[in-house]
Amino acid sequence: MLAQLISTKGDRTIRITDDITVVGRRPEVCDLVIPSDSISKIHSVISKTDGLLFVRDLGSTNGTRVNGQRVTRGALLPGDELAFASIKFKVHLGPSDDSDDDLVGHGDRTEIIPAFPSLQE
Repeated sequence: MLAQLISTKGDRTIRITDDITVVGRRPEVCDLVIPSDSISKIHSVISKTDGLLFVRDLGSTNGTRVNGQRVTRGALLPGDELAFASIKFKVHLGPSDDSDDDLVGHGDRTEIIPAFPSLQE
């Protein structure tokens, strides 16, 4: 299954490949690092199982939202908007492909989102 987070600004696509992806600001422990002060050091976790994605907030200060609603945990459907604090993504789920998009969780690699305009709010 292809699972991607696509920035709502359209400037970044992140492919989720592992069963568990930790999202936050701290590169030592997070698989997906978002360098913004609004993101907690360890913000949330995305789990991928049986063709579905689930998100769980890890007690973040600014929250995790699905379609604008703050959640502690929930399922993600194709087209949902997933927000970590003010950083927003569209959820894309589909059949696997061999694209060269950025991979998150592939091996021991940590994906760090470089500072881009949508993070400079």
